[in-house]
Amino acid sequence: MRRLTDQEGQKLQQIVRRGGTSSVHYRRAMTLLASAGGNRVPVIAKLVQADEDTVRDGIYRFNEIGLACLNPRWAGGRPRLLSTDDEDFVIQTATTRPTKLGQPFTRWFIRKLAAYLRRLHGRTIRIGREALRCLLARRGVTFQRTKTWKESPDPERDAKLDRIEEVLKRFPDRAFAFDEFGPLGIRPTAGSCWASNAGPSSIPRLTTAPTECSYSIGDDTWCGVNRRKKGAANTLAALKSIRTARPDGAPIYVILDNLSAHKGAAIRHWAKKNKAELCFTPTYASWANPIESHFGPLRQFTIANSNHRNHTAQTRTLRAYLRWRNMNRPPSRRAGRPTARARPHPW
Repeated sequence: MRRLTDQEGQKLQQIVRRGGTSSVHYRRAMTLLASAGGNRVPVIAKLVQADEDTVRDGIYRFNEIGLACLNPRWAGGRPRLLSTDDEDFVIQTATTRPTKLGQPFTRWFIRKLAAYLRRLHGRTIRIGREALRCLLARRGVTFQRTKTWKESPDPERDAKLDRIEEVLKRFPDRAFAFDEFGPLGIRPTAGSCWASNAGPSSIPRLTTAPTECSYSIGDDTWCGVNRRKKGAANTLAALKSIRTARPDGAPIYVILDNLSAHKGAAIRHWAKKNKAELCFTPTYASWANPIESHFGPLRQFTIANSNHRNHTAQTRTLRAYLRWRNMNRPPSRRAGRPTARARPHPW
């Protein structure tokens, strides 16, 4: 997979962390983010519950057309009723301010735009709202808000990404990823589970303290714990526990972001003394950390749809899930797997 740009990395990280209404977008974004983080195809296939060939097809598709591969391409249906000139006219209308066309509002919505096109004198265009939405997406026209992208100003951006890629390729058995997420605020949230059609229920979610997680690249194993707060002392304790996982004294490599709690003088001194190289991601590029793609399932299966009494109960759930996940990790090599494609997938 080619290297992500800052915009692509931030978009994929946002989809994976926040979820979305489309499970297709969510799984494909998780696939791409996991691949960008150096995860191998068998691990990604197990993560998204898909065939390995499906994962490869998604990566190849991304290399060809970028983030447009997140949108499913549905085949079939009746023939198109609009000519190319009609489509160009629709795009021109959608990108023109409504006030310039004599409409009493400042921006288009799908319903208003479709109604306006049907009422035009001399050139009536009949198009449904879903077909109009697909046409705009196909032509690269999306509903956007004024925003600025956080481009990475790090002068060593390429050098840091090169180093992370080198570590993941050359030393996977001695590479670890470390990060935190949280805390989450207290608010009721809709539950999601298999249930009878008795109606929706609202499940309150307890606030959680920041959760620290470390991920062993070579072993594909997790370790996590809840803390009362983020801090350099907790980070140092986590790094020491990572060091004990490889007690032979050989160098280890820890990939982590630029949080101030990760870069203290005590941490750097300890790392230098204990042969631990800290591989920091570039500024505003935390998506380069391999652990990011795994935070989505961790959040979905331990925090969402839960009602823990306290932080102790939540910690038990977290550790139970991590134990289950480590016991059910994919094998590094699947014996007897056929070389031919198992089944196609419409990427």
